[in-house]
Amino acid sequence: MTTYQVKQGVTTAASQQTNPCRAAEELAGALRHEHLGFVLFFCSAEYDLDALADALESSFPTTPLSGCTTAGEITPEGYDRGSIVAIGFDRRLFAIETALIDDLNHFELADAQPLVDTLLERCRQQAIAPINEHSFALTLLDGLSSREEQVLATLDAALGRIPSFGGSAGDDNHLSHTHVYTAGRFHTRAAVVVMINTRLPFEVFSTHHLIPLAHKLVVTEADREQRRVIELNGLPAAQVYAELVGVTPERLSAAVFAHHPLAVRIGGQHYVRSIQGVNNDGSLSFYCAVENGIVLTAMQPTPLLDDLKVMLAGVSTRLGTPSMIIGCDCFLRRMELEALQQLDQASQLLRLAGVVGFNTYGEQHHGMHVNQTFTGVAFGSLPANHKH
Repeated sequence: MTTYQVKQGVTTAASQQTNPCRAAEELAGALRHEHLGFVLFFCSAEYDLDALADALESSFPTTPLSGCTTAGEITPEGYDRGSIVAIGFDRRLFAIETALIDDLNHFELADAQPLVDTLLERCRQQAIAPINEHSFALTLLDGLSSREEQVLATLDAALGRIPSFGGSAGDDNHLSHTHVYTAGRFHTRAAVVVMINTRLPFEVFSTHHLIPLAHKLVVTEADREQRRVIELNGLPAAQVYAELVGVTPERLSAAVFAHHPLAVRIGGQHYVRSIQGVNNDGSLSFYCAVENGIVLTAMQPTPLLDDLKVMLAGVSTRLGTPSMIIGCDCFLRRMELEALQQLDQASQLLRLAGVVGFNTYGEQHHGMHVNQTFTGVAFGSLPANHKH
């Protein structure tokens, strides 16, 4: 079954076909038209990815595609798994250019600046809209690369005032192989930068439903490369954290981590640093960068659905009813919704707001790598009298 919606300048579609050829054909049937300029997709890692790459290229032979694997999809119908969701962009309203970063370990400003400048120049040549006020960057990163912070900070410096957001690719919660896609194939340990220039009004946003508590934990020993905290407040990290949340270390689990996150405070804002797992030596592995000396604040969830409603209402107030929203939604939020049996209610909210996107292993917002947020871009509409 394919679901799809056509709004101003964008068409969204999803297929639950597990056969790559059939899935690609369904998407092409929904998205292809004479003004299709670019396709962005998010797919389950359960697909045979080589076969899916071939199928997508043959179904969209003249259209550039980019995308990534997910920890769950957000389709026009709401949350899904084992599917592929895609967005087709009309070239009369969007100029879109992409670049692959295939060496995350050595990506520096000397690489980032020409990459960004080239993308902007290619968009400028299409003469869709003024570049500086009408462009943003979407970054899709290998969610298991452990290089998000360095790459994003470097890119952000090169982007200057151009807003950016994105998500880390997932693999249906297996935490073993995540992929990004561009130029005909899937890549690991890589990132795709998608520069989008558009006539449509838009807003890049990020929200979370967590409030700080009084408890502070100081990282007194960490393995920065492995994103592992060995000691908190001078004691074994898992022991200190377990005491904080009121369980024994043996009871620590993904559900506990999702419900009791930690955050680092930077410039008056709290940026969540979610725990990935507990190790045999009593250390804690994190999804985001951690290092000696940082102070972690215990965070408490407030009702997630209420925060989502407020955020979506705010976007509508500022932009008018969005024509579409691309959402990067942390897979830990989805786990929380599932635990609270609120996934259907959240799906309804997302469906009514026109959200499509994916569940991530981390979100990106203006050069910061964070967890447990809902981050994305909302597109407004042009006035009724506007001509293509």
